[in-house]
Amino acid sequence: MKKVNTKLILFDKKFNVLNYAYFGNGEKLNVPIKLWLSEVEEGAIIQMDHLALLPFIFHHVAGMPDMHEGYGMPIGGVMATKGYIVPNAVGMDIGCGMCALKTNLFVGSLDKVTLKKIMGDIRKLIPVGFKHNKKSGKMPEFNITFSSIISREWDSATKQLGTLGSGNHFIEIQKGSDGYIWIMIHSGSRNLGAQVATHYNKMAVELNEKWCSSVPKNWQLAYLPFNDTEGQMYFQEMKYCCDFALANRKLMMERVKEAMNNHLDVDFSEDSFINIHHNYASMENHFGQNVLVHRKGATKAYEGELGIIPGSQGTASYIVKGKGNPESFKSCSHGAGRIMSRSKAKEKLNLNDEIKKLDDQGIIHNIRNISDLDEAPSAYKDIDSVMDHQKDLIDIEIELKPLGVVKG
Repeated sequence: MKKVNTKLILFDKKFNVLNYAYFGNGEKLNVPIKLWLSEVEEGAIIQMDHLALLPFIFHHVAGMPDMHEGYGMPIGGVMATKGYIVPNAVGMDIGCGMCALKTNLFVGSLDKVTLKKIMGDIRKLIPVGFKHNKKSGKMPEFNITFSSIISREWDSATKQLGTLGSGNHFIEIQKGSDGYIWIMIHSGSRNLGAQVATHYNKMAVELNEKWCSSVPKNWQLAYLPFNDTEGQMYFQEMKYCCDFALANRKLMMERVKEAMNNHLDVDFSEDSFINIHHNYASMENHFGQNVLVHRKGATKAYEGELGIIPGSQGTASYIVKGKGNPESFKSCSHGAGRIMSRSKAKEKLNLNDEIKKLDDQGIIHNIRNISDLDEAPSAYKDIDSVMDHQKDLIDIEIELKPLGVVKG
């Protein structure tokens, strides 16, 4: 991480954003870049430059406070386009997102012995990592008529429904600042989304080469014309992956409720259920025009809209309410954001130190071996700083602190 190069920016105090005017070689960008942060990886800055140089980019490019380098587009990036859709600007885990649900349990009423039993049952009921269910789940309604990747992957996907996956996906039992125990789940569209993303990005690369596109291949920002057959095929399959991801989170939530009721008499406040995606594209109206907004590791934050911003397994997460700030395309961060790559975390972090940090907080956590250090709290940005950088994007409604964590 390094300080943003002040020679390349104009600071706009009104929106607390950094506006880039020029690419690193002095070439003028097509649109400004606005960042809700003060430190960022050089690789992420270069990727934001690439976005701002796209011929179909609209108005400006926005970087949320959890931004870090990704494939083609940074995680935590938001861009709007006119007439084109970019599969890598949505990402591999299409529809990845969060859901949260409040219980009727008061903070302090859940003892550690019972919590450990609940966490054990969750692990039995919900497959994690690469594990699938033995039985098929009920898939969301499928209205796509063309021969699709979803059709090809259907049988496999039915057994992935209700599974957590790996990486930064998690299930947490949390204590809320509102005095209640909450459940939070982070997961996506599993292999279904990855297959759709891979297929259409490859298609875009091949078409861009055929057209002799002016966008360099090594930028990893191959695109599809939105109104052409290929663009519409991707858009429809992407939307289905979002439906699948929601169904996946809902089924896991039902199983967490089952695990809790195995040991306690728990009621759930169904009207408190919140769901958000943070990897998707949607048609929206911004600055007076209908545009295609790509959010890759970013959450929609329209005025009054509830969202979820998770921390790490050792820090707080937040239920937030959007302010509808147009300068971020009415978006906010999707989490704390990584400060270390997975490989660097395993190389640099001390296993005993990371375990002690979580044990000292009384958290039932998932750090056991060096291989788990990629998801240690120290691999992530300071969530307090991340939240401080987006005060003009959201208001905090409820702070949620982890009690027990299941990681993918």
